[in-house]
Amino acid sequence: MADIEQLIQKAERLLDRLEKHLLPQAQDTDWSAIAWRWVAHQGRGYLQAVHHPHYVSLYGLQNVDEQKARIVRNTEQFVRGLPANNVLLTGARGTGKSSLVKAVLSHFAQHGLRLVEVEKQDLVSLPEIVAILRERPERFIVFCDDLTFDAGEPGYKALKVVLDGSVSATSDNVLVYATSNRRHLMPEYMAENLETQHLGEEIRPGDTAEEKISLSERFGLWLSFYPFSQQDYLRVAEQWLEYHGVTPFTEDARQAALQFALARGSRSGRIASQFARDYAGQAKLSELAAVSNPPDAQ
Repeated sequence: MADIEQLIQKAERLLDRLEKHLLPQAQDTDWSAIAWRWVAHQGRGYLQAVHHPHYVSLYGLQNVDEQKARIVRNTEQFVRGLPANNVLLTGARGTGKSSLVKAVLSHFAQHGLRLVEVEKQDLVSLPEIVAILRERPERFIVFCDDLTFDAGEPGYKALKVVLDGSVSATSDNVLVYATSNRRHLMPEYMAENLETQHLGEEIRPGDTAEEKISLSERFGLWLSFYPFSQQDYLRVAEQWLEYHGVTPFTEDARQAALQFALARGSRSGRIASQFARDYAGQAKLSELAAVSNPPDAQ
């Protein structure tokens, strides 16, 4: 019997040593940054400072004037300590949803706005994250990018609780800004339409549809983004070329921009930015080659 107890004690000591090596030590948060990323590993998590965040100019974003005005107004209310809403940005890919959130951070950072990025798989830690931020004097946006859920995912319920569904009060210095390609954040299936009830002229969605809508409705502000027209796309491409020092927007550049979008099968701000980097890089490479190998040197 004594031998068994000794063996158990040795096993416990061994497990304690392994735990110290496998689990990262708790880290003190570096509050000097303006943005953090929640890092989770082996059941523990901490706020990792992002010392070189992606700065985006609010005034440089094109074709989203209405969405820009609404999110700026909501964020200004928030940083001033006034009532403000959680924001859901949905719509076509590459139209500036994530960039707009980053631009809002750049614009209001000097007024005390901060941002914490949380990946979808880490949303179960939201209550813990909010508890950490609650004691801080700054105003925090919890940013969830490209958010979609499948049925039964644990992060789904955690997000509902933080938005508006817990017995405890929400923190007045934390808002959630999320982007998604889906309006209700979850896939929709044809079978769900069969649950719809028709009572006279009244239409009542089924329980499955209601459950999906219940999450998106917890966001008080919905911003929708739409695919770019050809004119919108060319205008943004011209702006990006100017940013990279390529002017004027020639007919050659215009045709190249259209061909680039055609090859990608999409017109968006992201595609326009990628085209401008490609076109400007080629143009400047040609200039360097001309300087290195002048015609009279050949």
